[in-house]
Amino acid sequence: MKTSTFFPLIIAAFSVNAVPQLEKRAAPVIDDTTILNYALTLEHLENAFYTGGLAKFDEAAFVECGLPVWARGRFVEIGEHEKTHVQLLQTALGSAATKPCNYSFPYTDAGSFAALSQVLEGVGTSAYTGAAQFITSKAVLTTAASILATEARHASWIGSAVNKGPGWSGAFDVPLSLNEVFTLAASFITSCPSTNPQLPVKAFPSLTFSSPAPGKESTLTFNATGTSSTPLFVSFFTGLSQEFAPLKNGKVAIPGDLLGTVYAVVTTNGTMADDSNIVAGPAVLSFPFNSDGNLISQ
Repeated sequence: MKTSTFFPLIIAAFSVNAVPQLEKRAAPVIDDTTILNYALTLEHLENAFYTGGLAKFDEAAFVECGLPVWARGRFVEIGEHEKTHVQLLQTALGSAATKPCNYSFPYTDAGSFAALSQVLEGVGTSAYTGAAQFITSKAVLTTAASILATEARHASWIGSAVNKGPGWSGAFDVPLSLNEVFTLAASFITSCPSTNPQLPVKAFPSLTFSSPAPGKESTLTFNATGTSSTPLFVSFFTGLSQEFAPLKNGKVAIPGDLLGTVYAVVTTNGTMADDSNIVAGPAVLSFPFNSDGNLISQ
């Protein structure tokens, strides 16, 4: 079974509502300690993902899903990387380090585990890219850059060697804001220790697309109060750019030139989407393409 068939199910998992407890505890200060705990929050999630998935699926489970016999061994290595990232950040933060939360991941077999792994590593790459602007310490920035590079290698290897798609989406990765990343991460968080440090983040309402494809119309599902009379748009984040399309009667025409991993939000602004005008999302959209730059049907 080709792992590309798992992507629609995995991407739908991001529609789960975010954790209210975390959203209510937002704080305004963003400093290096805050960013380190933000990074540790994501690394805890990835560490739990690999620990749980690899404990559940042996080598035979990977082979049964059509994955290479050596794939699980590489995922073990990736899991060790994420564990090492956790340990490094915990050491740097000391007693201020945030604790792991409780998580729920929607994988049902090794194939869906591999598909979700690619999505998580991609979000991790975009998270570090977007957070770099807040780091003031050169030492912290260098460490974050080193982790970012490793996350990007993970995403590239999983996307190409394992899931038989492109190892990248284009010349640039998408930088995501703290809130955008938290919106995606919170869909896997069920509860967190009440003693965890506050993070200056909030989760936007979830967003889902029905059968998204470039050049096709898709129906969107999201909850947003007070926007019934406001013109809405969908912004598609691709590389360092945003492409916009009007949202009409809950439907949007997806631009035909999109390739790779794309993040989409509903916004009240038709020229620049950011945290001040996002209504819902982001949603993760996957449009794999071959070496000729043509879309691979899913």
